[in-house]
Amino acid sequence: MIRFAILCLAMIGVFWGSAPAAAVETPCEACHRSYTPGIVSDWEMSAHAANEVTCSACHGDEHMTPEDTDKARLANWKTCEGCHAEQVEQFKAGKHSLAWASANAMPTTHWQPMALLEGQKGCTGCHKIGLKSDEEIQDLRDKGMKYGSASCDSCHTRHLFSTKEASEPEACGTCHMGIDHPQWEMYESSKHGVRYLLSQKGVLSDTVSAPKCQTCHLPEGTHENDTAWGFLAVRLPMPEDEQWAEDRATILQGLGVLGPDGKPTERLEVVKKARVAKLTEEAWQEKRTEMINICSGCHSEEMVKSELQKGDAMIREADRLMAEAIRVVASLYEDGLLEKPEHYAHAFPDLLAFHDAPTVVENKLFLMFLKHRMRTFQGAFHMNPDYTLWYGWSEMVRDLREIRRLATEMREKKS
Repeated sequence: MIRFAILCLAMIGVFWGSAPAAAVETPCEACHRSYTPGIVSDWEMSAHAANEVTCSACHGDEHMTPEDTDKARLANWKTCEGCHAEQVEQFKAGKHSLAWASANAMPTTHWQPMALLEGQKGCTGCHKIGLKSDEEIQDLRDKGMKYGSASCDSCHTRHLFSTKEASEPEACGTCHMGIDHPQWEMYESSKHGVRYLLSQKGVLSDTVSAPKCQTCHLPEGTHENDTAWGFLAVRLPMPEDEQWAEDRATILQGLGVLGPDGKPTERLEVVKKARVAKLTEEAWQEKRTEMINICSGCHSEEMVKSELQKGDAMIREADRLMAEAIRVVASLYEDGLLEKPEHYAHAFPDLLAFHDAPTVVENKLFLMFLKHRMRTFQGAFHMNPDYTLWYGWSEMVRDLREIRRLATEMREKKS
């Protein structure tokens, strides 16, 4: 009788044009309003609710009581694909989709505590945005890691799944910050970020030219993100500048992509699959042209090209310092002053070993590469001079000086 009365009131409301969007509460809403009210309120504000996409569409209809929660189907990216095929197809073409695979491809990732890796409290806490196979998802769930397989909810957080949320720069801040990719901090304190903040506060008009992360990296709402230089800022073919070509070859050897003989190694295939570097001039130029077109919406094309070339020049300067440091450590292996770890494939320090590098001098090299070299070129492209200079290039200069000092001490002790 009560439900019948509610339905009658709803019909009267429709007749008079004042009915609520959801007059009758579903059993899922009624129960979860007590157990997890935040989920219900988020869903009620979502486009899903407005379009009558209810809980069962994503979670199935087998879970009906507090005693059978294990019957609730947990959504993954394929669940989203059923309705959002175009967005998923774009996502597959972008770098975010490869995040899970690239994290697991790191040579010493499996050395991390499972609480970090499978618990998604370390690298995989952000890299979980990458697509996973059915087998990978099941394996995680078998190990008790039930959540974190949806990918889409990394930016469109559940159960609101807001497009507006995902289109704001703050949505990027959780992952794009910290030691090796502080893009959020760089953007926030750059002139781009400051103008955007001022427009949000009402100091400037909300129509002022103030680009967000998404303006440049996910233009016009696409889910396909990629950049010319990629995460590692190395590419093929080699530059015409002989010194830079030599330095880049050394860095590629430090990354294990080239062997001591300068020939490609098996790790090149990993780099190809993860798309962390452009391996042809055409692939690099395609992404550079895309960025020129985007930036030219606010700046002259001449200025855009000039600024991007300045960023390229900072990569060259960083590579000069980085390559020399790699050669110093490699010479310590060669002269028997430093024991090369067995898992290092070649006679070069493995820059991708990260904190698993076994000695102080090798750890200094890892920080020089992952922290300071990254800041040098990322700061340049994100228009943040303080990051480029003080947190980047200046730190690299000091890193190299310390690596030289440590190497000299080791030689003196040996002699």
